[in-house]
Amino acid sequence: MFKKVCIIGCGLIGSSIARAIKTKKLSNKIVSSNRSEITNKKVVKLKIVDDSSADIKKMVRGSDLVIIATPLSSYKNVIFKIKNSLKNGAILTDVGSVKKKVISLIEKNIPKNISWVSSHPIAGTEESGPDSGFADLFKNRWCILTPSKQTKDKDIRLLERFWKKIGSRVDIMNAKQHDYILSITSHIPHLIAYNIVHTTLNIKKKKNRNVIKYSAGGLRDFTRIAASNPIMWRDIFIQNRENTSKMIDKFIENLKGLKKAIKNKNEKKLEKIFTKTKSIRKEILAAGQDIKKPDFGRK
Repeated sequence: MFKKVCIIGCGLIGSSIARAIKTKKLSNKIVSSNRSEITNKKVVKLKIVDDSSADIKKMVRGSDLVIIATPLSSYKNVIFKIKNSLKNGAILTDVGSVKKKVISLIEKNIPKNISWVSSHPIAGTEESGPDSGFADLFKNRWCILTPSKQTKDKDIRLLERFWKKIGSRVDIMNAKQHDYILSITSHIPHLIAYNIVHTTLNIKKKKNRNVIKYSAGGLRDFTRIAASNPIMWRDIFIQNRENTSKMIDKFIENLKGLKKAIKNKNEKKLEKIFTKTKSIRKEILAAGQDIKKPDFGRK
């Protein structure tokens, strides 16, 4: 499918893409570039990629597909380093969770002979680093493409085929729509998880009691989400701050409504809300975004 693919940043997502490419035999050569030489040596030793170096320009040269899989805050630096080393006609994509600001940044700073198609594979775990990646990470998971106005249709279709071949279901939408939808389906849930775990730690410190050992399933589930890469999520919240702030306001409004219902012993209102929200779980299962089988350590 591609003669050479370069992945910039071989963490969970980057290394999983590399593994999937190798498994599906979608490229003759896979290379990566990482700031850490320890990581560069590791990904070659583990046979995740064929070659890897901190010399990002060297790795990018001659690549038909270049995938940026680094934290959002590093994009500007990455683009300035690689823009003059990109192969004529190469496809450039990323895996970031925020699109509007990213697309604007990259459109302004890459040559016109480069096809820029932003991607967001909605997949991942709370783990990070090349050791945590696996080839089936994207299986039956959505990948949203947010192409720029200048992108050629044939390149959009080629990248769409690429994501489908490594297991993803693909949808296409504009950046504004993407950032709004993901603020409620992904960003706010992570923020809530971080806050709940942070609150638990504060209570533990204040009361000087080990409340963690009494964790029920709810807290355990939140700690899994809150164990996600802190730098990545710091960047996501800041880059999508307008949408995230609006969703926080809406969340606080609904939380106040729940507090009032609890305080006033309004059983009917609470039951109505809880019954309505239960149906969302059924929709998620029907959409194939999870399985009914219980997990989180339970057998």
